[in-house]
Amino acid sequence: MLKAPGRLLVVATPIGNLADLSPRALEALGSAALIAAEDTRHTRLLLQAAGVATPLVSLHAHNESQRVPELLERLADGTDVALVSDAGTPLLSDPGFELVSRAAAAGFAVHTIPGPSAITAALSVAGLPTHRFCFEGFLPARAAERRAALAQLAHETRTLVFFEAPHRIEAALADLAAHFGPQRRAAVARELTKTHETIYRGTLAELHARARAEQNFARGELTVVVAGAAAGADAVDAGELRRTMDILLRELPPGRAAATAAALTGAPRAAAYALAATRDGAPAPPADEEIP
Repeated sequence: MLKAPGRLLVVATPIGNLADLSPRALEALGSAALIAAEDTRHTRLLLQAAGVATPLVSLHAHNESQRVPELLERLADGTDVALVSDAGTPLLSDPGFELVSRAAAAGFAVHTIPGPSAITAALSVAGLPTHRFCFEGFLPARAAERRAALAQLAHETRTLVFFEAPHRIEAALADLAAHFGPQRRAAVARELTKTHETIYRGTLAELHARARAEQNFARGELTVVVAGAAAGADAVDAGELRRTMDILLRELPPGRAAATAAALTGAPRAAAYALAATRDGAPAPPADEEIP
């Protein structure tokens, strides 16, 4: 008799509080023959705390392409494989996309074991609209690239969710205030579900000031939620702004080109300057500095 193919179980795990591991997730991790984990050392601690001894294999951004064929063979042999990330729901800013997509394409059953996610947890307590939102993951680490990305998002009307590293949160909030406006409402969720969970709410200007003044603000894992642009606000065509800047930068220095492009397109001068910075390596001005 032919053995039935195995199932791929996409299992959400706690983002900080072990009590958030659901009974269904615990059963899935215990019954699977193999767990593909983003970091086996991290997941082993979770399994030990839960009393689970299922074998582990690593599956992360640097080895996923090489590991997937092996895991597909295990599924074909009838092995149930559980997929987990370090915390939260796999594939949301975590590895696993190639495994899930190729397993589904090959006809294997792919099941979700839902549970914690920093994205939905932060949205639920931010006090901002949640009927429409978009997740942007981590902003670029390089300042010029981050500012260019924010320039593209400045007129997005949906609530925005970002992850940010503690050592970059102050600079990120400064750039958010410069491109979205200092009075845009936002929240920063720190250490969600953990002992020191803290939710900071206010305008982007207020949150930036707190990040500068409070040492604890930049400690732990951070999720940033920003209200979308006001409905009916004049939208700026990002392509038009880029084309305008490309033309003006042939004849003008970055600051003057940004000011002219802003006047022509209605875009914030900070957004125009960010495009100049990515093209020419020019330093972008601080959030509170006027562009000449």
